[in-house]
Amino acid sequence: MDPYGRLSSTGGLSNRAVLAIGGRGKSRYPPPVTEPHTASAWGDKETEFFYELTPDRIIEAAERVGVRCTGRSMALNSMENRVYEVEIEVPDPAALKSPSEKSRVVKFYRPGRWSREQILEEHRFLLDLQAGDVPVVAPLPFPDGSTLQNAPGTEVWFTVFPKVGGRHPDEMNSEQLLRVGRQLARLHNVGAERDAPQRVRLDLETYGYRNLDFLLESEAIPERIEEAYAETVEEICELSEPLFEEASVQRIHGDCHLGNLIWSEEKGPFWVDFDDMVVGPPIQDLWLIVPGRDEESVERREILYQGYEEMRDLDRHSTRLIEPLRALRFVHFSAWIAKRWSDPAFPRRFEHFGTEGYWQEQLGDLRDQLELIREA
Repeated sequence: MDPYGRLSSTGGLSNRAVLAIGGRGKSRYPPPVTEPHTASAWGDKETEFFYELTPDRIIEAAERVGVRCTGRSMALNSMENRVYEVEIEVPDPAALKSPSEKSRVVKFYRPGRWSREQILEEHRFLLDLQAGDVPVVAPLPFPDGSTLQNAPGTEVWFTVFPKVGGRHPDEMNSEQLLRVGRQLARLHNVGAERDAPQRVRLDLETYGYRNLDFLLESEAIPERIEEAYAETVEEICELSEPLFEEASVQRIHGDCHLGNLIWSEEKGPFWVDFDDMVVGPPIQDLWLIVPGRDEESVERREILYQGYEEMRDLDRHSTRLIEPLRALRFVHFSAWIAKRWSDPAFPRRFEHFGTEGYWQEQLGDLRDQLELIREA
């Protein structure tokens, strides 16, 4: 989910930790005709690995933006893609405003997940936000003005970002929540200015039914749990359908948890990692900032809403989507691991995935979600 690995860093795989994140083989709905890209949220092709990324190719890729590298590079924590911090030569180190200016971040996209057009829509959103003075980390242009190229000697797409310093906030006080709410509203104002027709839609078909179909077809769920799991997911989707039909959708971050928020003393809050950018309901970005259900979390989320409403109207009716969106996130997370299981990094990180205990916990959490949706 998070290409830098923050969302998926927990080994136990409980859905609470993640929130820190028809018949077999049959989709309940036919595939959309006008939007074939929605067939899978994880890519329509079989995704491949990154064995072609040798150290020399990583350095050569970084230098395509017009810098010279010292030869030092460091792999950053990333499950979905491959991301490297690369040190560059600096003519006058004393003139640097920040140590971060000595490095670039090179992101190599997992082959087969996104098309060129889908990645460019991610970049377009970032550049639109940058032009609108919304704090984000946008890709650097290559000499020809593009932001996306193939890594030397490979078919792996890559882009280069500046390195930006800051910290991930564990907690935010009321003033910080208000500020984040304002910034998120500004992000959504820019997101609403144009569509992203090639990006995945955050809806019941893509994140619910098709993820479920994949889990059933791949036989990832133990047989004795499979039927109950499928029935629970299907009922969640059926009950949530009217809410999704009413919801307005637009370009949003899509994975807007605190691990993707960086706080800079100079710039304040800004967002990173738009790899999971989707077209979906704006409330998705809001609830992930304060995901809890307890009284304190509800109060903190209300403060976030107040900051948001200073810059943009919030459809309060859309807050009823929070629990359905939470349930879809659980299903989506399991489908992500199952889809990537042939990548050796995934069995090492998610050693409990596939066990009966894992799926019993998933089923229990989804049944809790179902009860909340029924009661809403």
